[in-house]
Amino acid sequence: MSYHPALPGLLTPEQPALPFESPQPGSEKQIRYAEALARQSGTRLPRDIASDRKKLSDWIDRNKVKASTGHFSNYPSSRQVAFAERIARIRRREIPQECFRDKGLMSGWIDSNKPR
Repeated sequence: MSYHPALPGLLTPEQPALPFESPQPGSEKQIRYAEALARQSGTRLPRDIASDRKKLSDWIDRNKVKASTGHFSNYPSSRQVAFAERIARIRRREIPQECFRDKGLMSGWIDSNKPR
């Protein structure tokens, strides 16, 4: 004869079903950014949108300023160039001139040369 101790809940789930999760509110930073976008565009932020992070994120994506597509849009930013120059000084290397005309090339150069 074997003895099996009674351990309630060991083999049978006793946890109740999880309640319906309510949407998470937007972060403070997200709300401030959405309010700034609304001020810039002269529109009003929809009512109660700050109480749902997903809806707020979707509104921001629809209303944020689109990236420029002009003649200089493919050039690296000044911050990217400054970062690359700092890496070049540390590594004692030259940055190829074509990197200054293409942000993709500059990004690749930075990735391949940044100190680890």
